[in-house]
Amino acid sequence: MAKKSSLQIKAEYAAVRALFIALGVLPRRVCLAVCRLFLRAGYYLIAGLRRTGMRNLEIAFPEKTLAERREILKGTFDNLGRVLGEMSQFHKSTPESLARIIDLKLDETAQNVYDRHDAEGRGVMMVTGHFGNWELLVMAFAAIHEPISYLARPLDNPMIDEMTARIRSRFGNVPIDKNNSAITAIKILSAGGGLGILADVNVHPKEGIFVPFFGVPACTSIGPAMIAARSNALIFPTFCVWDKARRIYRLVHGRVIEPPATGDRQQDTLIITTEINKEIEKVIRAYPHEWLWIHKRWKTRPPGEASLY
Repeated sequence: MAKKSSLQIKAEYAAVRALFIALGVLPRRVCLAVCRLFLRAGYYLIAGLRRTGMRNLEIAFPEKTLAERREILKGTFDNLGRVLGEMSQFHKSTPESLARIIDLKLDETAQNVYDRHDAEGRGVMMVTGHFGNWELLVMAFAAIHEPISYLARPLDNPMIDEMTARIRSRFGNVPIDKNNSAITAIKILSAGGGLGILADVNVHPKEGIFVPFFGVPACTSIGPAMIAARSNALIFPTFCVWDKARRIYRLVHGRVIEPPATGDRQQDTLIITTEINKEIEKVIRAYPHEWLWIHKRWKTRPPGEASLY
């Protein structure tokens, strides 16, 4: 990718900043409605994303009809509208206002994780994905419970990257550059801290291994598994879903994953990575409209295998 000029960086930042300012002055409900309509238009106007989304849904849900897949994909764009809308309102958020729009009460399983975290001094790796409102999850968790560190790949526009980092860290969250971050992440978890990581994107073979995702080999980052194994952290798949009936978000989670200790690091990495994919797949199957189907999750293929796109 060609390096962006200073003028391009500033122009992109000005456009994004102007958008956030314009959305930020709107009342929250009006803002969410505007963003939903804006992003739903993307379903009809951006043919490339629509093709990618429909192909992904064909791979993941071959049993569903074309009409069912279209409705799921429309839900993806609606969900992105909620993510954008809520994020543009974060500058007005307080712990009290966030508690009114997201239910972060811990059930017995989640409470046991944090009891062990406190009693044993073990770190907790919150594994999530581009699912539901992942931005609100990190923001609200810091405001209502406690701040965490989170891994993030820098955006290709440093000014926009700095802006998003400021938004995400308002209540004490600490961003960590995902590139060359393993040592820092291991230290945080080994000291009993919390770490958030998105673990649902396609990666280059140098960064991942092929494990099943919806029954199809998907090149998946080995970073979370290696970090968890070396720090003996509890892995807690955690997600924020939209509850349409209650008109609020709520926390859902998968099974707690304990890093195995077989003595074979390669085998341990394979086990953990496979289990993480299983938990992410389970929640997507339960709430298919809320995942980012427009990402080419199966782009990287095993050697000799033809492209799926």
